[in-house]
Amino acid sequence: MESQKTAARRGPKPNLHTRDDLLRAGVRLLHDSGYAATGVKEIVETAEVPKGSFYNHFASKEDFGKAVVDVYFAQGVGELRALLTNESMPPLVRLHTYFNERIRGYRAGGYLRGCLMGNLSLEVADHSAVIREGLATHFKAWAALFEDCIAEAQATGAIGTRLPAPLLAQFILNSWEGALLRMRAEKSDAPLYEFTEVVFRSVLA
Repeated sequence: MESQKTAARRGPKPNLHTRDDLLRAGVRLLHDSGYAATGVKEIVETAEVPKGSFYNHFASKEDFGKAVVDVYFAQGVGELRALLTNESMPPLVRLHTYFNERIRGYRAGGYLRGCLMGNLSLEVADHSAVIREGLATHFKAWAALFEDCIAEAQATGAIGTRLPAPLLAQFILNSWEGALLRMRAEKSDAPLYEFTEVVFRSVLA
């Protein structure tokens, strides 16, 4: 009897579909408008769920922001891993293919939005340890996929430089994120092509 009363006080269990709807709305809104400009009211209206349901799933907007970062990274990492571990292509071809595909996507999108993780790094990382730690974790995982591909290319002699693969991977990811910022400022894919020229003609030559 006591357990039933306790359950009644706590209310119904949160609906996981509602959580997914909120996160999908969050990825879209934070990518389009940024963290500060996106309020809980706008999130629940976009997800078409009651406002109270937001706090059934997330302790705060900051907690929600961290979850959005996790979802955004998870949406892309599977496809990225499949491409960069595809042994039917040489490792450098896999890397070049990845960046070429991303450039085509940004061009088709009018050079808008860029990378949500990069955007939030600029906007929120100084103010939220929770979101910053999530971003750092995912950036490391992203760089690790580049690292494995680069190390494989070094082992086959396709890359002549003796610089460590982890250092090269971090440099390439950092440079890519910087190129995306310039792309948005200039509304041009020139910074992205300049990135690929330097990386594949010099850094990974």
